Amino acid sequence: MDIFNKVKEKHNYDIAKEKGVYPYFHKLYSGQDVVVNMEGHRTIMLGSNNYLGLTNHPKVKEAAIKAIEKYGTGCSGSRFLNGTLDLHLKLEEELAQFLNKERVMTFSTGFQSNLGIISAIVGRNDYIICDKENHASIYDGCKLSYGKMLRYNHDDMEDLERKLQAVPKESGALIVTDGVFSMSGDIANLPVIVDLAKKYGARVMVDDAHGLGVIGKGGRGTASYYGLEDEVDIYMGTFSKSLASLGGYMAASKDVVEYVKHTSRPYIFSASITPASVASANAALDILKAEPERVENLNNISAYMRQKLKEKNIDIIESKTPIIPIYTYQDDKTFIACKLLLERGVYVNPVVSPATPVGQSLLRTSYTANHTKEIIDEAADKIAEVLDIVKNM
Repeated sequence: MDIFNKVKEKHNYDIAKEKGVYPYFHKLYSGQDVVVNMEGHRTIMLGSNNYLGLTNHPKVKEAAIKAIEKYGTGCSGSRFLNGTLDLHLKLEEELAQFLNKERVMTFSTGFQSNLGIISAIVGRNDYIICDKENHASIYDGCKLSYGKMLRYNHDDMEDLERKLQAVPKESGALIVTDGVFSMSGDIANLPVIVDLAKKYGARVMVDDAHGLGVIGKGGRGTASYYGLEDEVDIYMGTFSKSLASLGGYMAASKDVVEYVKHTSRPYIFSASITPASVASANAALDILKAEPERVENLNNISAYMRQKLKEKNIDIIESKTPIIPIYTYQDDKTFIACKLLLERGVYVNPVVSPATPVGQSLLRTSYTANHTKEIIDEAADKIAEVLDIVKNM
């Protein structure tokens, strides 16, 4: 049998293209901002993870330019060999201080961070206890490890305890959870997770990709939000969201970081973060530390949009983060809504099965510290208009 037979079959994306509602890979002619040029038209961006609005900040761009002028465009090697710059060490030191952890190590992408951390920490006789709605990179990290994965129902602490009870006493266990869940925007129940970890001798790892710069004291993330910075063993995060760059990191104790640095295959065998990326992430971190009001602005504008949608009787998933999912329920209506919104100058992210349960499809909207009430008002009106059209189809 030809292994390429599967690529010749008719897939959902083919059907969406035929119907003219294919919602992916739209062309951008501008940088990420609250208003962008998408497909040649003015478009309000409600689908970006540029939470602090720093991707076009002059200091961030200047840092990237200066790094290229000094170091060139790449490192041409892994951190393990010739790819460690003084810039990498500076970012790791400053981020460790910011997160109140002993050490930080950086990875080339956020996705790679989860692959590299989990596959190094979890051994053949160990167990990973994983929230069912965790990010795909966590699941792939679990597959790359030699451990056994047990999944608990989303935010179901009783189910988490049942899974912990199933772990043999002679085995190690790592509870892995998103801090802020990327699709729903809800925040993990860390206080109970930490208590259960202590009860059953497990360790805790939090993927804070959508938590850093968003919640917690000065944007320090989920553990800080709950006052549990000393109780979470490993933080993982990305630079591609609040820190306006590309790359990822792990924050943990010195011993854990040293172990992962010397055993993680995705870390050892990948080229290091480019000079421009590491410099821009460091500059963004400096701005976050100097301007913590950006986090407050972000949450205020998100609360404003949440209220506007409620006033218009639009069904949303409640959260306290800048991720506001809007129910469209059916996959086909989700694609149509995205098309109609884009035609009216608003971009949102479609979330359909299997990313959501059947019948619970969403428009994922997300906000930045740079959005204004005027832009939010305009977007909310257009969302309400489109949802009325789609509802009656």
